[in-house]
Amino acid sequence: MMKQKILVIDDDELVTSSLKRTLSQSGYDVDIALSGKIGIQKTEDDTPDLVLLDIFLGDTNGMEVLKKIQSINPDLPVIMITGFADVQTAVNAIKMGAIDFILKPINLDQLELIIDKTLKQVALQKEVQRLRLITREGEISREMFGNSKVMRSTLEAVEKIAMSEGTTILLEGESGVGKEMIARYIHSISNRREGPFIAINCGAIPKELAESELFGSEKGAYTGAGDKTRIGKFELADGGTLLLDEIGELSLDLQVKLLRVLQDKKFFRLGGTKEISVNVRIIAATNRDLRQAISEKAFREDLFYRLNVASIRIPPLRERKEDIPLLAMAFIDEFNKSMNRNIKRISSEALEMMQNYSWPGNVRELRNTIERAVLLTSGDELKPEHLNFLEKENQTKTIDDDQYILKIPKTGIKMDQVIRDLIIKTLEITDGNQIQAAKVLGISRSKLRYRMEQLKIEVKRQIK
Repeated sequence: MMKQKILVIDDDELVTSSLKRTLSQSGYDVDIALSGKIGIQKTEDDTPDLVLLDIFLGDTNGMEVLKKIQSINPDLPVIMITGFADVQTAVNAIKMGAIDFILKPINLDQLELIIDKTLKQVALQKEVQRLRLITREGEISREMFGNSKVMRSTLEAVEKIAMSEGTTILLEGESGVGKEMIARYIHSISNRREGPFIAINCGAIPKELAESELFGSEKGAYTGAGDKTRIGKFELADGGTLLLDEIGELSLDLQVKLLRVLQDKKFFRLGGTKEISVNVRIIAATNRDLRQAISEKAFREDLFYRLNVASIRIPPLRERKEDIPLLAMAFIDEFNKSMNRNIKRISSEALEMMQNYSWPGNVRELRNTIERAVLLTSGDELKPEHLNFLEKENQTKTIDDDQYILKIPKTGIKMDQVIRDLIIKTLEITDGNQIQAAKVLGISRSKLRYRMEQLKIEVKRQIK
């Protein structure tokens, strides 16, 4: 891996030699320019990844050098070096486009943190820009799903299966993990990519219309069918790919008919007498446990084995949180356009909030969260205050999702003791907040206070 290159522009040789020694030991390729003129020339010739620029130089003003650097490369991150008395000048430099500033005497540990954060942010923005170009060309790239180890492994399996002629695929995963996006990716890299991609949500079709949606209908086939032939999704997907999303919601009657189509690639339109043949790859997707549905007689075992020729599990977002920064920036880019915003980065604190959240709604919930946050953001950085609602939801979910287990000793226990312990535990969870505790317990606040007095429960709220 190539070292990232840092250009230091400062006329103080002691400062530049110290920075070069320290940053080189940290693994960076460091170049020095002892004047603004040389720094501008090296920016043009060598294309550094980041510039450290002193505000006051012997031959020129650092602000003028900043302007010149921006004219050469607007995307090149510049960190200003300044004395305490010149903080306002540094703030003005940030308004002009500098990424950050650091005060003299330079705290090297702090500087390295700023550099690391800046370079990671720049790398993320470059990746988003690359994905933007890919999306603009109408293609789907594997990088759009993230770059975590578990997701790379999943995509490797997806790509191998996609290369087959028409293998039926079952995508399993929680709601919101991106099963439809994976299905589209499979189609885009298969030999069927020139054909149509048709998706249908089996759970969203009224039962009485499901058969005609899938297989079509002849005119007058049923009440309300109209006087025109209806083309079903199987015919529309001929030569391409058909995604049957939420396959577990299909009725048992329709499951029988679907099984025959999967076996023979032939079917009749509803009310029709002519058998129709199609060449379609089927991708089924579900967030249900179909094996359990089989045991409950809600899903046909023979259909399951027919669909499960190749099975792919899409991991939930909580198992691949290292993908969150890239996905979040991609969604920010999307909503910047639709909401006319100009958010360029996510603060490290906001990223930490997202990393600590459990994401029960997975990638779909992340996208909705970013949409809401972008709506609340007026500046160019997404900050923790734009995600306060996420923290509240996380606290509520933690309380809701915890499982209460009651253990009764063989010697028995008094009811008052059980109630007392339950109230104390609930007050601990809510940090002594009686209104919230009453809500968790499903009783009124007055009833909770009566019980606390009766059972001699005293709670002192902690100040945090």
